Amino acid sequence: MKTVAAKQPSSLACIKFWVVVTLIMLLILWVFAMQLATLDDKIMVPKSAFYIPYDFPPQRVYKNNGYLNVTLIVPKFAHGTYWNDTSKFEDICYVNHFITSLRDEVKVLKELPPEQKRKAEPEPLYYMFPMYFGSLEYYLQRCRVNYEALRFTQPIQETGRKIVNILREKGPFLVLHLRYEKDILAFTSCKQGLTKEEAEDVKQMKYSQDGWRHKPIASNKKRKHGLCPLTPEETALVLQALDIDKNITIYIAAEEIYNKEKRMADLVATYPNLLEPFMEHADQMAAMDYIVAIESDIFMPTFVGNMAVAVQGHRGYYGFKPNNFTGQKAFDEFSLLVKKIH
Repeated sequence: MKTVAAKQPSSLACIKFWVVVTLIMLLILWVFAMQLATLDDKIMVPKSAFYIPYDFPPQRVYKNNGYLNVTLIVPKFAHGTYWNDTSKFEDICYVNHFITSLRDEVKVLKELPPEQKRKAEPEPLYYMFPMYFGSLEYYLQRCRVNYEALRFTQPIQETGRKIVNILREKGPFLVLHLRYEKDILAFTSCKQGLTKEEAEDVKQMKYSQDGWRHKPIASNKKRKHGLCPLTPEETALVLQALDIDKNITIYIAAEEIYNKEKRMADLVATYPNLLEPFMEHADQMAAMDYIVAIESDIFMPTFVGNMAVAVQGHRGYYGFKPNNFTGQKAFDEFSLLVKKIH
């Protein structure tokens, strides 16, 4: 009995010792976690289109952000469009980063819970469509999503980086967002420079798309107000008027140009160093074009579309080189000035 009684105090002391050690370890871990949570404002990170954020989510700020009991579902791409691309949001962007970067703004789920999904089948829930043809200010005001929450996946970033490196080896390069695809001509109903057969071909495409057929055809009026894309021939003239070096490498950020061999002849003859990469998936190719456009020395869109203003805003957001924008209205003024001087 004496032996047992003598060991009891020793056992209690041992238990107390390990309890104290455990509490100290938990306290250290808690302090370390708090330090990590506040690193977001202290870490200096280079602003680049290729920057992949660290894995630690930002510290959450619990305050009213204007959303009342709203849950955002990860965006889904429309697969019934002209491009007929089956790419998903997760094929283009990091989903987890999208969710964590917006955690202070709104609750985000990858998909609807099973019960809610069943309710949405017979009657769709509320849908929010993106703004078409938003202004540059509109994109700058939403930079938290456009320039922070949306990060391209690693394969897309790596491929974009390789393209940029190849272009950089040849010297300064210009990204030409040449919007002269068949679908953009059908969407805008702009037929300047088209033959009767080509105009009819574009018109048939316009009426084959549910979202486009109701738009009135007013080609001359749109052109007068600068709402038509520049033709490749006009683009070649504008590049020369801007004194762009004819030996510069030009990356064409666009889908298939309508009647490419015919319409691109003048541009190719004037600027022979053209690069036209191609991928099977239009959405992934657009993401690649976006990366290259941001890193370019000169960015020149030929039509005021969403990608044009988004890239311009992104370049300004990161303090990159200025953009050279031109449109049909600018070309008309340029043309009148040349005639006057002549």
